[in-house]
Amino acid sequence: MPEPLRIVIAEDNYLVREGTRRLLEDSGEVEVVAAVGTAEELVDAVDRLIPHAVLTDIRMPPGHDMEGIHAAHRIRAQHPRVGVVVLSQHADDAYAFELLKDGTAGFAYLLKERVGDMDELLRALRETIAGRSVIDPVVVEALLARRGKLAHSPLATLTPREKDVLREMAQGKTNAAVAESLSVSESAVEKYGNAIFSKLGLSEEPQVHRRVAAVLAFLRASN
Repeated sequence: MPEPLRIVIAEDNYLVREGTRRLLEDSGEVEVVAAVGTAEELVDAVDRLIPHAVLTDIRMPPGHDMEGIHAAHRIRAQHPRVGVVVLSQHADDAYAFELLKDGTAGFAYLLKERVGDMDELLRALRETIAGRSVIDPVVVEALLARRGKLAHSPLATLTPREKDVLREMAQGKTNAAVAESLSVSESAVEKYGNAIFSKLGLSEEPQVHRRVAAVLAFLRASN
């Protein structure tokens, strides 16, 4: 039997925190080694326990602003092998950009409603632990809708099918999974992907990062 994922949870609402703990532990694949209510407690728990990953809310005491995102950056800087899954109440592209603006590896940005989808939540945790990235598909739609309206956005150069592929890739899917979802061949997905990377100026990016970086390229271009 594989080793359970050792996880730290950070959520200031006690009932949500304990409910999330129960759901994760009931999966049989997770050991929650700490459940805390503030960003400072989260960073301290990670320093002491060195978990595989953390699952954190964004808005926590004392300011209820971006404490979870700031903690996420500290954790990744100090413990680059610890994955970070950030949960948001809303599909806010500003939060997604703030989390991922300096690099995507090891981060996931999901809506809180995904807590009820244990398969999806566990996939996001595993992806971040492996150094990859996941963005909630609803958040991807918000990013595409907002930036796609800009006249000079690099997205304006993408074909409708390339945008479809970009949406799927940003969710952390492999070429095979994208091909299955869109009912196209795997070689076609590779072709579309290369076109996307080229149009968004990501041709020289490391292969492991440029899938999600593609979603962020047009954000950087307008900031």
